Amino acid sequence: MHSHSHAHAHAHHHSPAVRLSRAFALGIALNIAFVAAEVFCGLLAGSLALLADAAHNFGDVVGLVLAWGASTLARRPPSARFTYGLRGSTILAALANAMLLLVVTGGIGWEAVLRFKNPAAVNDTLMIWVAIAGIFVNGGTAWLFMAQRKTDLNIRGAYLHMAADAGVSLGVAVAGVGILITGWAWLDPAASLLIVAAIFAGTWGLLRDSVKLALQAAPENVNPAEVRRYLAGLPGVGEVHDLHIWAMSTTETALTAHLVMPGGHPGDQFFTDAVRHIEHSFQIGHVTLQIETGGASPCVLAPDHVV
Repeated sequence: MHSHSHAHAHAHHHSPAVRLSRAFALGIALNIAFVAAEVFCGLLAGSLALLADAAHNFGDVVGLVLAWGASTLARRPPSARFTYGLRGSTILAALANAMLLLVVTGGIGWEAVLRFKNPAAVNDTLMIWVAIAGIFVNGGTAWLFMAQRKTDLNIRGAYLHMAADAGVSLGVAVAGVGILITGWAWLDPAASLLIVAAIFAGTWGLLRDSVKLALQAAPENVNPAEVRRYLAGLPGVGEVHDLHIWAMSTTETALTAHLVMPGGHPGDQFFTDAVRHIEHSFQIGHVTLQIETGGASPCVLAPDHVV
């Protein structure tokens, strides 16, 4: 005897989506304008640090576009072919963002090493003022995504990039002050290498988490062992197997499991209570449970190593 129960609850709010779209649009516009200004001033000042930061900021513009597109696609309804909709695009966007940043850091690091061998004169005053402008542009953009950074890996990627950029711009400004005081031109490529280190540190966690979600790992905020203990402790449940927990998107988690209940089907209220508890305690909103009586024909998916 097999019985399936599925419960899925979502609250749809249009105003947060509208606010998020506005945040993306404003953030992209600000950063495009700043990248153009930073490239112009970097060439004028002869500052590799400014050009490196401009390259990084351009990567973030692309990243913001990817994140915005994925966030929009995730709200599209399911279809006959894409039965979960396009929610998984947010995971792909987070992964693409991380990979893009790593490519950018490689180019910046290589150019900085070459500049160490042949330090160039730098217009330190212009370098300082452009970097200060970057602190406000990047810091303001990061603030736009602050509210949702803890609940969405896709948005967290956008927030971390902007917050890191604000810190990087601060580092460039400090390097400019150092050059102004000491005349040490090597501080410019040194600041570039610090930029690389900051980008890499901020990107590694995003890359790790997005790769895990792309491989359908359980999200970091869910403990599969605790979920298994809860299901095994439900009244009438003798065994739990074929338990799977994975991310449908950077904000939604799904679960399927087989429950062996020798007493038979427990009734609809059993499922309602279990699904509500799982959603409240484990933040899993898409739950499917299958009931088995454990008779003469055991489930072929019962061993944990079988998928």
